[in-house]
Amino acid sequence: MSAERRGDPVAGRVRCLIVDDDERFLAAAQGYLTNGGVDVVGTATNQADALRQADSLQPDVVLVDIMLGDESGFVLALRLVESLPELDGRVMLISTHDEDDFADLIAESPAVGFIPKISLSVRTIHNLLA
Repeated sequence: MSAERRGDPVAGRVRCLIVDDDERFLAAAQGYLTNGGVDVVGTATNQADALRQADSLQPDVVLVDIMLGDESGFVLALRLVESLPELDGRVMLISTHDEDDFADLIAESPAVGFIPKISLSVRTIHNLLA
């Protein structure tokens, strides 16, 4: 990946891919994060689309919903890091569920952290990347 395409996610604008099966949440999160200074380079509603977009768009961070309909966000987090090693430490799990509900799975995943959807913010993303 060239330096021109990938930003410095700690010092500058973060290039973000959001993966969630709820299109209303995708639209709301995209607007909120964009207004806060994040470049939302793509959104996906399933694993296959997320993997394609992550490969082609080269985001700095990928926000992955734990519950992707019939698919697992935990599996997607693992597949992202396995197929794109540069995303190691750049995948964040999100959910409306409480972190304690999935504590063991979160700890075992390659995700850098968990963000409750209600707490999603540019600052939280930057803090997890720091």
